Amino acid sequence: MTAPVFVVDDLRRTEPGPDGTFVLDGPEGRHAVSVKRLRTGETVVLTDGGGRWAECVVRAAEGKDRLVVELGARQEEPPPAPRITVVQALPKGDRGEVAVETMTETGVDAIVPWQASRCITQWRGERGAKSLAKWRSTARESGKQSRRTRFPEVADAMSTKQVAALLAEADFGAVLHEDRTYRSGALASAALPSAGEIVLVVGPEGGVSPEELAAFADAGAGAYRLGRSVLRTSTAGTVAAGLLLARTGRWG
Repeated sequence: MTAPVFVVDDLRRTEPGPDGTFVLDGPEGRHAVSVKRLRTGETVVLTDGGGRWAECVVRAAEGKDRLVVELGARQEEPPPAPRITVVQALPKGDRGEVAVETMTETGVDAIVPWQASRCITQWRGERGAKSLAKWRSTARESGKQSRRTRFPEVADAMSTKQVAALLAEADFGAVLHEDRTYRSGALASAALPSAGEIVLVVGPEGGVSPEELAAFADAGAGAYRLGRSVLRTSTAGTVAAGLLLARTGRWG
């Protein structure tokens, strides 16, 4: 089994004490000592979520929230290629966090919340700030659970105009479309770049509006279908990302 992952603020600035040890405390230390119940001699990985990580050996567990580890050599995971960004329309209820959780586990590099015209959920004011914080917290916790050392970035919510600008800069842009009669191709057979940026747009339960489709088409993004069945907005991004990760060799 791979070693559990714990998060520090910035691994570049994480320095061991004179005896070569580092103390993991606070919420992460509590999780390690009181929840995971780690013991002397076990291996853990410390990361800052930016691709930097160090394998460490537990030297002691103190109290309820202090894990003393021997800090191993720091390493850095190179940025993946191609980079995969999923633009996720805002789902109802907690399905947004479900989408973020499973996309993080799958391997998505960035997630962009999108306030599509047919979204029932609206991110405004304090509610929007709380919802965005939940998405970011979910990405962090899911990144730990899935043993990632480079967590996905969760951007501020974007408008359709901003998403179109993002698609215009991508090396490959795709909008998932649920209607098989629409002039869409299969994502499974689309020509994909081996490097650069892939941006995938997932619409709301009510679908992407014709005006949004037109704006995205003007930005160079094609409409694609996944298969014969219609997936929910909270699962479509995960399935599509898995397909892209396999086809681009990142799951090789």
